Amino acid sequence: MAGAGGPGVPGSDAGGPRFDVPEADAFTRTYWDAAAEGRLLIRRCGACGRAHHYPREFCPHCWSEDVQWERASGRAVLYTWSVVHRNDLPPFGDRTPYVAAVVDLAEGPRMMTEVVRRGAGELRAGMELEVAFREGTPVFRQRV
Repeated sequence: MAGAGGPGVPGSDAGGPRFDVPEADAFTRTYWDAAAEGRLLIRRCGACGRAHHYPREFCPHCWSEDVQWERASGRAVLYTWSVVHRNDLPPFGDRTPYVAAVVDLAEGPRMMTEVVRRGAGELRAGMELEVAFREGTPVFRQRV
């Protein structure tokens, strides 16, 4: 999800580069447009039936190109996390400390993300989470 925004990028600060806003291309635009509308998409393979994330044009399990977009449930469990106390890239410095995490989506794939609205001391492996969106980017919070 590396990329730099600039003038005209939603949430961009004073036209400087942002390192939390990806550059959508023709293939990933579907994913980012859905996220901007509050929907998390994954890809599912028609050949082997397995889901994957991050989006790609082929199945990383069987290499088939028979993959389709699918709306994810938004449910996940926390697999692992790390609290980031220092990050000099904008806008991360203003967010520290924050929780960088890997979650297991209910559909099977693992996803790198951020856990919001919880301190590190409140987190535990296996915690049930749900997707939320910050400026069109999926993040996760404790499921209620």
